Parts: sequence; structure tokens; C-alpha cells
Amino acid sequence: MAKSKFEYVRLFETEDRCLPNTWIVVRVDGKGFHKFSAEHGFVKPNDGRSLSLMSHAATAVMEEFKDICLAYGQSDEYSFIFRKGTQVYSRRSSKLATNVCSLFTSAFVFHWNEHFPTLKPLYPPVFDGRTVLYPSDQNMKDYLAWRQADCHINNLYNTTFWALIQKGGLSPSEAELKLRGTLAGEKNELLFSQFGINYNNEPEMVRKGTILVRRRTPVPLPSGGTREKSQIFREYRDVIGEDFWEENSHLLAA
Repeated sequence: MAKSKFEYVRLFETEDRCLPNTWIVVRVDGKGFHKFSAEHGFVKPNDGRSLSLMSHAATAVMEEFKDICLAYGQSDEYSFIFRKGTQVYSRRSSKLATNVCSLFTSAFVFHWNEHFPTLKPLYPPVFDGRTVLYPSDQNMKDYLAWRQADCHINNLYNTTFWALIQKGGLSPSEAELKLRGTLAGEKNELLFSQFGINYNNEPEMVRKGTILVRRRTPVPLPSGGTREKSQIFREYRDVIGEDFWEENSHLLAA
């Protein structure tokens, strides 16, 4: 690149390289998504089309960034876990966050019609992204446990809130007042006693969120034999306990 007298302005750029040997998590969140979902008529409390589209966009990100070993999504957010040793973009925080976020957003728009074939977007959706570092395996596992616990808490509230409105005839303000200060057990009891809803029978996708995990699996060859290929699997299961990590021990060795 030819040099010029103006090149000194590069000195104003700050170093934002992530610490080595740490888990890099890039989380993408919808901006103003409550309004976006309302104006696009999303089904309450959960719209399967939107959740499927979110996972479709997240899969596109994982297909582009091979160093993402795991992703977790719920509602309007997705977290992408880069393996500890990744050198993508020289581990620059801003490059990782902006590239993941922009690819996720463009994939969300690009695949919109596949999930909402009769609905045209009224305006572009917006997502923001942030980069967070976790030094230990347990820190990273606790991060995912936190997001899954958040998924459970929010979905139990939303399921009860919308049951009170759609089946109980309450207004949003009345439903909010009725649920104020209630514990999880009380919400479960309210759902079952008033509406015959057993929360444990709700789809695992909405109760536990979506896991996208990368594994190497044997693929048959035309000439016979097999070869290992990296594939992305979509699952709806618990990540708070140890079963998931024991079955996917390769993730912690990445």
C-alpha cells in the first residue's frame, strides 16, 4: 500500500485484541424487537417462525465462521462461542462482533421469506453485537447456564401473561398486576388450575432455547468407507447440567 502524509491518522486506532487462551463469546441481540414483533404480528407468547428464522441465521454464521463450536439462542438473541485458540481476525473484538452481527442480520433478512412467505418486512430489523471473554471452561459453561435460566424465567412469565390475556380475558395491565411478585411455582399452578396448561409439556424449544453444536461425524464415501465431516446439529436440551458437556467433551478441547 502506498504511503501518504495522511497515514498518521491510523495511530488513533485503539488496540482491541482479545486476551489469548480465553473463550470468546459474541452475543447478538435484537434492538427494539418487542415493537418489531408486534408490528409484524408475531404469534404470542412464541412465534415458531421467528425462532426458526433466528436459528437459520445463526446457522449461516456458524457455516461462515468454522471456529464457532457452539451457539445458543432464545427469543431475539443468539450467543456464539469461539474456541479458545481461534485466531480469526487476529482476535480483534470489534471485528468479531461487527462481522458476526452483520452476517446474522443479513441472513435474517435474506431468509425471511422462507419463514414468513406471506409477510413482507415493514422495515429492516436491527441487531446489536458485543464481545465478552471468559477465562475458564466453567465461566463459559456458567454463561450458557445463565442464558438458559433466563430463557426459562422469561418464557414461564410470557406463557402465563399471554394465557391470562388470550384465555382469561384480562388486559395487559391487569395481567401484569396479577403476576407481579409471583414465584415460578405460583405461575405453574395458575397455568394448570385456570387454563389446564402443564408448563412442562410446552415445547422444549421455547422452554430451553436452541443449541447449535458443531460435531465431526462419519460420512459415507461413494467409493466405500467413510470420512469425518464437520456438521452443525440443532438441539433443544439442558446445558446447565453435566450430561451435555460429557456427551460433547470435544467442545472443551477445542
